Amino acid sequence: MEDEKIDIEKVAAHWISRSDSDFDTLNNLIKTKDFNWALFLGHLVIERLLKSIVVKRTGAHAPLTHDLRRLAKLSELNLTEEYKNWLDTISTFNINARYDDYKQDFYKKCTPDYAITWLTNIKTIREWIKTKL
Repeated sequence: MEDEKIDIEKVAAHWISRSDSDFDTLNNLIKTKDFNWALFLGHLVIERLLKSIVVKRTGAHAPLTHDLRRLAKLSELNLTEEYKNWLDTISTFNINARYDDYKQDFYKKCTPDYAITWLTNIKTIREWIKTKL
């Protein structure tokens, strides 16, 4: 299986397409003020873009991980410290929105101000990553 040849462009395009679709859904969730789920999808938007770059850089499937910092390292992107810190926070949105014991606390944390700040950061880093595709 390790020697399996993959169609790099097809796999990378898949990740980009999924990310773009999730981004559309994220924007719809913002309109309905479902901020906790919008932030969860924001994590997926970034994860999938990073996986696209990993595939392009390595010529292999991206690892099965949700850790954005790890994916960024594998992508060999030259991240600022600010972007690294953002990725660490955005990674928590995956866990906090997914698991019941974290959901309630995360839901309370997702005030409009908090969510808009982080959704703006997600949009900013998304655009930056897209320039690297």
